Amino acid sequence: MSTSTEQFADVSATTLLRFATAGSVDDGKSTLVGRLLHDSKSVLTDQLEAVEHASRSRGQEAPDLALLTDGLRAEREQGITIDVAYRYFATARRRFILADTPGHVQYTRNMVTGASTAELAVVLVDARNGVVEQTRRHAAVAALLRVPHVVLAVNKMDLVDYAEPVFAAIAEEFTAYASELGVPEITAIPISALAGDNVVEPSANMDWYGGPTVLEHLETVPVSHDLTSCHARFPVQYVIRPQTAEHPDYRGYAGQIAAGAFRVGEQVTVLPSGKTSTISAIDALGEPVDIAWAPQSVTIRLADDIDISRGDLLAPVADAPATSQDVEATVCHVADQPLTVGQRVLLKHTTRTVKAIVKEIPSRLTLDDLSQHPEPGRLVANDIGRVKVRTAEPLALDAYADSRRTGSFLLIDPADGTTLAAGMAGESFATAKAAATTDDEEGWDF
Repeated sequence: MSTSTEQFADVSATTLLRFATAGSVDDGKSTLVGRLLHDSKSVLTDQLEAVEHASRSRGQEAPDLALLTDGLRAEREQGITIDVAYRYFATARRRFILADTPGHVQYTRNMVTGASTAELAVVLVDARNGVVEQTRRHAAVAALLRVPHVVLAVNKMDLVDYAEPVFAAIAEEFTAYASELGVPEITAIPISALAGDNVVEPSANMDWYGGPTVLEHLETVPVSHDLTSCHARFPVQYVIRPQTAEHPDYRGYAGQIAAGAFRVGEQVTVLPSGKTSTISAIDALGEPVDIAWAPQSVTIRLADDIDISRGDLLAPVADAPATSQDVEATVCHVADQPLTVGQRVLLKHTTRTVKAIVKEIPSRLTLDDLSQHPEPGRLVANDIGRVKVRTAEPLALDAYADSRRTGSFLLIDPADGTTLAAGMAGESFATAKAAATTDDEEGWDF
């Protein structure tokens, strides 16, 4: 099935939605993605022929649409998703970047990767099994990452005779749980990815459902890419000093604007040193401009010669973040080796990497009831917990709630470079939940 040229006509005028799929093993994520691509005519003829051939070789009469995203040999042999599979497609109304993330508990770390830049998460649930622990874990990760829109796709409705009470019970349980986590918007849709019900076309088998299909919701959900309204932040990636006859005194600071906008003539602070200067010029694509905004990559020049290097951060004088060597954050632990109190790590924030030590692990999240387990002493793979880290040098961290770009960081093993945990500075979830601890405990607010 070839992609029509009309489908991609004037896609430059459409908006872009980044979204991720998540769910437990065998909930049908890859089949949903394959159905979405197939029924929206986003699959090229040779791709579909390859899937049909692979399906026949495995003794299947109909094409297994999950093979459109499960590209690793191990994934196809086991029938599971292991790595994050990114797919790009478009309709007449919107462009999409899709991250199909694994469902197995040991690959939850990959869901963190896929959802970290998503504006929407599709969480699948098998209608026969309902909400399970991995469903709750994925909802918690989506809430921690401040994904603004969550779709609950209750899949395999054909295996429960398209029963409305089954769907209603699952939707009610998940919505109550996700709302406690502070997820701002939850949309529940009953589907059958295998049969195509309510994925792209409305289902004739569920006339009791009057809401949108999955694709209709993806095309119409409001998304905002206006990073210019955020606090202006410019992490320095590289210092440009050509020292040539043509540019004997050129000194520029190159990087990508993380958020906000910068203007020529604006006073900025260099962090963590705290020195100030004025923007004398901004170069974008080799041409001078008066203003630049996120996520443009530019070179900024200052009126004063200041000692600035990779990892420093430029911010407006009137809106500069505070610097600190004490970081308190929520982390998703993604490594096989545990994170322990007293462990020496590297902390990578934007373009800056500093030495650090884990001073305290105040709590670990219990997914069943959203209570906390105080002072666990360590976090193991897929745990979500609070940490307090002391850095060797000051960092200019924003709260993650204010800026996903400059409020996030990684904890890295200094011995081999392994990523240990993904961190979100500041408060954990969007709403507060009373801590189930004794009065003298400091607690972890949800």
